[in-house]
Amino acid sequence: MSGGTGSRWLWLSVGVLAADRGTKFVIESYTSVYFRFPVLSDMVTLVHNQHPGIAFGVFSDSNSKWLAPLLLVSSALVMALLVWLLVTRRAGGWLAQAGLALILGGAAGNALDRLLHGGVTDFVEVRLGTYRWPAFNVADSSISIGAALVLIELLFGGRRPSDSTERGHG
Repeated sequence: MSGGTGSRWLWLSVGVLAADRGTKFVIESYTSVYFRFPVLSDMVTLVHNQHPGIAFGVFSDSNSKWLAPLLLVSSALVMALLVWLLVTRRAGGWLAQAGLALILGGAAGNALDRLLHGGVTDFVEVRLGTYRWPAFNVADSSISIGAALVLIELLFGGRRPSDSTERGHG
C-alpha cells in the first residue's frame, strides 16, 4: 500500500461536508426559521431549526457564553485527531475508516455552521406516534452512521473465519 491510501477516506469527509453545506444552504436560503412541510404524512417533516447546541440539539437551551468557543475548539481537536488517524492508517479496517471519515465530515459540517451562523441548522424531523426525534441534518446523520460503523468493526471486525487464528495457526 502506498502512503497516500489512508487519505482516500478524506474524500468521503469532503463529500459529507459538501452535501451537508449544500442542503443547509437550500433550507437557509428558501425557507424561514420555524418552516414546516410534511414530506411523509406527519412522520417525516422538513423543518428549519437553528440552535447553538451539538448533534440533535443537545445543549440548545444553554445560555453559556463559553459554549460556542468550547464546541469549536473541541471540534477542531477531534477533527485533527480523525484526520491523523485516517492519513496514518491507524483507523482500523475499512468499516472503521469509513466511519471515522463520516464522523469527520459531519463534525466539519456542524463546525462550519457554528462559524458561519453561531449555531447549527437542522431540517429533518421524524415522528413515530407521539415520539418526536429531535430535528437533525446531514452532518448529524453522518456522525451517527459513522459511529455505528466504528462500533460494528469494534464488535465484529476482528472475528473473521478466514483469520489464521481461526484455523489454529495463532
